[in-house]
Amino acid sequence: MTPPLLHLEDELTRLTLAPHLGASLVEWTVRGTGAPLLRPPAPQALENGLPGKLGGFPLIPWSNRIAKGGFDCPGGWLALDANSPNDPFPIHGSAWQQPWQVIEHSAHEALLQLDSRHPFGYRASLRIGLNGGQLQIAMLVTHTAKQPAWHGLGLHPYFPRTAATRLKTRATQAWLCDATKLPTELIDLPAHWDFGEARLLPDTLVDNGFGGWDGHCLIQQPDLGYTLECRASGSDYFLLYCPVGLDFFCFEPVSHPVNAHHLPGRPGLRLLEQGQSMAMQFSMQCRLL
Repeated sequence: MTPPLLHLEDELTRLTLAPHLGASLVEWTVRGTGAPLLRPPAPQALENGLPGKLGGFPLIPWSNRIAKGGFDCPGGWLALDANSPNDPFPIHGSAWQQPWQVIEHSAHEALLQLDSRHPFGYRASLRIGLNGGQLQIAMLVTHTAKQPAWHGLGLHPYFPRTAATRLKTRATQAWLCDATKLPTELIDLPAHWDFGEARLLPDTLVDNGFGGWDGHCLIQQPDLGYTLECRASGSDYFLLYCPVGLDFFCFEPVSHPVNAHHLPGRPGLRLLEQGQSMAMQFSMQCRLL
């Protein structure tokens, strides 16, 4: 029997959540038209327990990939196993693969919580609300283990992509990657990845991190009848994933670049001691055309 889903709605949109599947966003739609604001869930994704085939999920206590099978903490080396059949590296943290508790739930808002022991002790909370067509997501992680550890946060939403989808956002730097999808070089933003003015998504594969982000993003969906105005705090970076020939893309606000645990200075990561916290917020405002 599938555990219960949560449903939120406001005057403009409707949201479905799956607390038991890593606090996943199952789908978010326009009430009047049914237009998808996040990518619709794949068939059988709920039944098969696949957060990566739904509308999005939180990234706690790190975002994306970590190389070398773990990372150093003040108490010593923290070993990590690969946790996805589609990737040789530990990816996206551990919160997306655990069931969360429902602490509060109303017609417009839900508060979810996770007490995790893997890869170290932490408590995560996710407050999700709808108001006037705006989806608001507030993430908080508190370190509960005795030994301090490095933390990062992110959100992994999947957006629908049509031939007319346009993106507008500002960054100053981009990471080049090798064949393993790990960053190799930080460069000034190249012209072909400059979305300072709204432009169509690239036809070639993009799976890269970007820095110097101002926290703003505009997603134009004229074929679906709306725009999304997005704002982030606690997030100086984003990841853009545009697979070739598929009907979705990912724009992921994150607190740190890919493999930050092994980059000089560990950019964007926070070393938290027991009882210390870090937070991130992301909002998406739907405006009908």
